Amino acid sequence: MALSLHSISTSPSKHLPMVSIPSLSLKQSFLSFHHSPFLHSQQSYSSILELCASHKALLQGQQIHAHMLTSNALANDDGFLSTKLLFMYGKCGHLASAKLVFDEMPQRTVFAWNAMIGAYVSAGLPWEAVKLFRDMSVCGAVPDACTFASVLKACGEVGNICFGVEVHCLAVKHGLVSTTFVANALIAMYAKCGLFDFAMKLFDLMDGDRDVVSWNSIIAACLKDEQFIEALFLFREMLEAGIGMNSYNVVSALQACAELSLLKLGMQIHASVWKRGKTIQVHEANALIVMYARCGRMDDATRVFAETSEKDYISWNSILSGCVQNGLNMEAISFFRELLEVGIKPDQVSVISVASALGRLGNTLNGMEVHAYSIKQGFESNLQVGNTLVDMYAKFSLVTYTKGVFHKMPDKDYISWTTAIAALAQNHQYLEALELFREVQKEGMDVDPMMIGSILIACGGLKSLCILKQIHGNTIRHGLLDLLLENKIIDMYGQCGNVGYAFCVFNGIETKDVVSWTSMISCYIHNYFFDEALSLFRDMMETNVEPDAVTLVCALTATASLSSLMKGKEIHGFLIRRNLLMEHSVNSSLVHMYAHCGKIGSSFKIFNMAQCEDLVLWTTMINACGLHGRGKEAVDLFSRMRDIGLVPDHITFLALLYACSHSGLVDEGKFFIEIMKSDYGLMPWQEHYACIADLLGRSGRMDEAYEFINSMPVEPTGVVWCALLGACQVHSNHELGEVAARKLLELEPDNPGNYVLISNVFAAMGKWEDVEMVRNRMKQRGLKKDPACTWIELGNEVHAFVARDRSHKESVAIYSKLSEIRQQLEREYGYVADTRFVLHDVKEEEKVKMLYQHGERLAIAFGLIHTSESTPIRITKNLRVCGDCHEFIKLVSKLYEREIIMRDANRFHHFQNGSCSCGEFW
Repeated sequence: MALSLHSISTSPSKHLPMVSIPSLSLKQSFLSFHHSPFLHSQQSYSSILELCASHKALLQGQQIHAHMLTSNALANDDGFLSTKLLFMYGKCGHLASAKLVFDEMPQRTVFAWNAMIGAYVSAGLPWEAVKLFRDMSVCGAVPDACTFASVLKACGEVGNICFGVEVHCLAVKHGLVSTTFVANALIAMYAKCGLFDFAMKLFDLMDGDRDVVSWNSIIAACLKDEQFIEALFLFREMLEAGIGMNSYNVVSALQACAELSLLKLGMQIHASVWKRGKTIQVHEANALIVMYARCGRMDDATRVFAETSEKDYISWNSILSGCVQNGLNMEAISFFRELLEVGIKPDQVSVISVASALGRLGNTLNGMEVHAYSIKQGFESNLQVGNTLVDMYAKFSLVTYTKGVFHKMPDKDYISWTTAIAALAQNHQYLEALELFREVQKEGMDVDPMMIGSILIACGGLKSLCILKQIHGNTIRHGLLDLLLENKIIDMYGQCGNVGYAFCVFNGIETKDVVSWTSMISCYIHNYFFDEALSLFRDMMETNVEPDAVTLVCALTATASLSSLMKGKEIHGFLIRRNLLMEHSVNSSLVHMYAHCGKIGSSFKIFNMAQCEDLVLWTTMINACGLHGRGKEAVDLFSRMRDIGLVPDHITFLALLYACSHSGLVDEGKFFIEIMKSDYGLMPWQEHYACIADLLGRSGRMDEAYEFINSMPVEPTGVVWCALLGACQVHSNHELGEVAARKLLELEPDNPGNYVLISNVFAAMGKWEDVEMVRNRMKQRGLKKDPACTWIELGNEVHAFVARDRSHKESVAIYSKLSEIRQQLEREYGYVADTRFVLHDVKEEEKVKMLYQHGERLAIAFGLIHTSESTPIRITKNLRVCGDCHEFIKLVSKLYEREIIMRDANRFHHFQNGSCSCGEFW
């Protein structure tokens, strides 16, 4: 829904309606004056000019001035009427006329000087007031208490403490410093100049001479110095001294309550204001709105706002900013629309609030509309507006607009630079973020932990260990290293792959908080040190630091990666005891963990119990189905997800296509990639195209897969060609395999996994010279193949096996069991090893021997020795299972009537009674 800002006039901003029509008493006096010549006396002129001043009736005042000139009333004036005229023009804000009257006065009394000085102060020209006071001293005019009060106010406005002290001394010299009027002005001046202690001493010296203005001044001084508790103590002391509340001290007390989030006291003050029986004035209502908003009571703030009959700009801006502060962004937009509907033009503060709300909501179109309005009104040059627009576009991930607003800002402060750097870092523009940071350093600006945090994100994104170490060292040298930054640095060393440095930082933190532990655990997981992650988690549990939902999600990720069901169950139990199952991220992680530990039934149970419309949870469940070859169930879940109104994203479609690929659902997969574009406007990533290529390849449609790759609207990357090459290996398509291999080596010459796959394809083709060439290339580039490893968890212990492994303490028993299995399979099922899967140029007898000693067979033999007959055997392999081992495990499941659940690099295989759940789509 558009904000309809185009309907608002772009002429200079007008204030909210004020009383602009003279009152009845002024009208009557004005008519009487014109119709009764006998009333044209000095006293009548004085009275009507005072009325014009009090009502700011400039037009009527000018008419009286003209009448005085035509009637020659100023001819013999001793300065009395001129001073009244001067006072009237000053009150009406017409400085030019006030100065003209002042300059034409033949003799100036102290009252005239006071009126002109007061006019400058009221008009926001304190320097002119100070200058005029100097002229007054030169002319020999003697200042009175009113003079000193006005000049001291001007000194406070400009922060001129030196001249303020000089005026203070003059007031002492003239014996006026003890006057309550002057003392109050001195308190206010010292407070505005940042000398709160001086203000407090003066207040203490007043003792019995304090009036309500004295109390108001010192309470306001406390607020200026952020002495909020002291302000409230003084407010109470004032009431105990018998001084009643008025609008000024009520507003000050409510401001202190807002800053301290003292809801109960704020409500008591509200009740006292209500009990006095008078209508709550608009500035009191505004202070109440702010106080309730700061205390998180937006219902009360909204009620006060609704009950305020004459709302001003501050009223609207207070309710808008209150909504944004409390995360009620839709409500903020609603109030903003209401503001437009009543015909009020948004000012700069309104724009800041609504832009913040739109940024958080991701409402790009309306955000751009607000930006356009800001440009038309000239608000874009305002520093705070510019900063907010930079942040808004950063939240929209519109980096070009972010940079455009930032570079057009005429003035930039520290917040501008910090916001821009954070925006670039969060939107993956890491090099540009670093360039801006260098500009900050060139300008000699100080940096704080917030800016360093953004730069650390850039270092992590670039995986630049060198720059990260420089930033880390710079942070230490400048004394900026706090716990928050140390935790972030652990994260970034993890992103850069340097676990050792990360652990050094972690180890050096004296008082670790939950984020410290979580960051280090996450660092281990990011770098595939899953055992170390769980070990550190156990260490954390022995401290007094309680893990939060994020820590537990990390721990579940580690257990899922290790397929460690027992540890996963322990963490699940902890989550139940701590009542943390309401967290969406926790439920998604539990579904993920059980799926990766082979317990897809438990995943479904968690999913069904969660009963929530969370996209991540549904996507995780779809992915779990794909992992276990349950493609039709994944498709059904997707349909149900759409029915309840959840909108899928790129990751959802990736999980869905993966499920189709591993279940041979070709037509469904092709349909989903089409509706991804047509129905949801999502352009497929390379990974989506790879899934389709893999789906067609697994189904034996090799030529169609190749045609699909060639027809892609974007240039295929390594991940797509890798999918095709894998299919070529399965279906022995040597011609296409060579094409894919060449493309892979061209696109990703430093990916060891590609070399291994290419070597295996050449080995299957019997091209041993090409195999040797590929392996030599790997050595030249310093690349190493990950060794195949299979592990099995029994009790709380994990047992790992590699091919031809004899390091296990029970290796004799394991190989004996394996020999027994081999003999039974050969005797009962006529099993013969398929040596095509041995990718080495050795004799046939040696190939058979190598196959029998694969790690998954050793793990299964160990499992058969140590588990009861009815217990499923669960094993995990870090690489894809070979075809011969796959056939071997199927026969073992039939021979021993055991369910064998195996997770390899691609998916889960549930072997039972001689068949596998994968349906040969693996």
